[in-house]
Amino acid sequence: MLIREATTEDWPAIWPFFHEIVAAGETFTYPLHLSETEALDWWLLKPPNRTVVAVDDEGGVLGTAKMNNNHMGNGSHIASASYMVDPRHSGQGVGRALCVYTIDWARAAGFRAMQFNAVVEGNDAAVGLYRSLGFDVLGTLPEGFNHPTKGFVGLHIMHRPL
Repeated sequence: MLIREATTEDWPAIWPFFHEIVAAGETFTYPLHLSETEALDWWLLKPPNRTVVAVDDEGGVLGTAKMNNNHMGNGSHIASASYMVDPRHSGQGVGRALCVYTIDWARAAGFRAMQFNAVVEGNDAAVGLYRSLGFDVLGTLPEGFNHPTKGFVGLHIMHRPL
C-alpha cells in the first residue's frame, strides 16, 4: 500500500465511498445530504494542510485522510485529521496506515499534539485504533451525536501528544 498526496483526479474514486459513509450517518458530523461539490471542497484541503490517499499496487484508492491544524492563531500548534476507508477494504490495515501517516506528518510539521474533536461513542473500531496509537479520551459530549440506529450517543474528544 502506498500513501500519496490526493489530487482532484482521485475524487471520482473517493466520492462513492465518501458519499456512502456520510449518508449512512454513523460516524461523521457532516450533513447527510452533502453534495459532491461541497464534499470535494471540504475534503481536498489546500496547503499547508493535506489530503492523502492510500492506494493498492494498481493505483486503486483504498482510503483517504485529511490532516490540518485543529485551531487557528494561538491554538494552531494542535493538529487534527479525519479518515475514510472504502468499506470494501475495511479490516485490512488501511485505517491504521493512514492514521500513522497523519501522526508522522503532524510531528514532522511541528505540531505538539493531535486532537480529534468528534469520535462517535460506539464506533469501536475507530476508538480502538486511536487508543492503540496512543490517543486518550479527554472527555465525551453526552448525546452529542444522533446515531441513526442507536439514538443519541456521546462524541469523544480524543488527544495524543506528539
